[in-house]
Amino acid sequence: MTGTSSAGSDPGPRPASLRRAIRTRHAIALYVSSVLGSGILVLPGLAAQLAGPASLFAWAFLAAASLPFALTFASLSVRRPESGGVYAFAREAFGPSVAAATGWLFFLWTVTGAPAVALIAASYLGYAFPLSRPETFLVAFAIVSAAFAVNYRGITLSSQVQLAVIGSIVALLVVTLAISGTRVHAAEFVPLFPHGIVPVGTAAALIFWSFLGYENVSNVAEEFEDPARDFPRSVGASVALVGVLYFAVAFVTVGTGAYRAGGGVAPFAAILASIFGPYGAAGTAVLAAFIVFGVVNAYMTGMSRVAYATARDGGLPSALGYLDPRSRVPNRALLALWGGATAVFAFYYAADVSLTVALLVASGAAIVVYVVGSAAGVRIQRRAGPGARHAVGLAAVSLAISLVVLPFIGWPLLVTLAAVVGALGYRALAVRRPAARPGP
Repeated sequence: MTGTSSAGSDPGPRPASLRRAIRTRHAIALYVSSVLGSGILVLPGLAAQLAGPASLFAWAFLAAASLPFALTFASLSVRRPESGGVYAFAREAFGPSVAAATGWLFFLWTVTGAPAVALIAASYLGYAFPLSRPETFLVAFAIVSAAFAVNYRGITLSSQVQLAVIGSIVALLVVTLAISGTRVHAAEFVPLFPHGIVPVGTAAALIFWSFLGYENVSNVAEEFEDPARDFPRSVGASVALVGVLYFAVAFVTVGTGAYRAGGGVAPFAAILASIFGPYGAAGTAVLAAFIVFGVVNAYMTGMSRVAYATARDGGLPSALGYLDPRSRVPNRALLALWGGATAVFAFYYAADVSLTVALLVASGAAIVVYVVGSAAGVRIQRRAGPGARHAVGLAAVSLAISLVVLPFIGWPLLVTLAAVVGALGYRALAVRRPAARPGP
């Protein structure tokens, strides 16, 4: 189907609908697993190396700053629960061309980011159980493929798996934090600003991407049983839980000096090793695998709905806008994401792409999506009249934060630019193609 609707128009009736099966507990699981990702494994140590104990201010600031993002996307989803999330907001605010570019950016974000974070988990497993480079890539590929298989069965199974994964992650983190908390020493927090104030800002820029993910639940808004009830309930609980867990891990990383022992790359490994001895590495590896699987599973769910919505409106090949008649899952969109991730795995391996570059490419696409989503929030909420001033303010704050962080991505933003150009070119061809056909 070629999308020809203008901004704010109704796309019309659909031949099939997604299954409404998401409740508050499922939404919390999707929120937490989308945000509480691989950053908790690596960034507390790297941020502490940059700014010392003062890095805790950066964590606290970003934990608070994530609330405007979550509330902006949630409020937009409540007023119009539709598959695609930010994609749908962009279509309503700016029209089909910007929406198509947003859909392509989501696709780029997934197929480049899922392999990158899966490789983090595989590297942690390699820390405990020595793996060769080919074996590391095979393990990472298996994590992505497992998330694809779970999602292929349907949103109900995916949500149930997500609940189990999040429950395990939170339980492991709470136990680890409780035990390592006894090893925190006040002397580790002196001096508070060992390198001055400026590195605190640098640390904030570094860890910003750890709080990306609040847009993902909006991608499955159409599958909520009661969006008006479940979005507000899940946002507050999720932001609080994620913020507390991130800050707590950063606190014990500094307080135990683990950011020095762990070399900045794996402070969690140092913390667990100091507690459990020889079992610490194995525990860290299992924790990393659980966390990353949860992230990939959540994003496979949300991003497949974006690809489905984009294809449904003509921004991607129409074949991807198909729902399985039994499971109501966009299986072809899922297959496209899995195939894209497989190709990226092969490229990363052949070109020996560094993990840092891989994460920056994914982060560039993600932050531009946040720019579009926040700008759409400002425009849509302004149309709602004076009663929406609070919502406009939240969206404006989200937009400002995104624009400030975006330049720090650097040259990998060129990949994002290429995706935008490709999307606009495809959209232009898709619109012209029907007009070029001869009449009856």
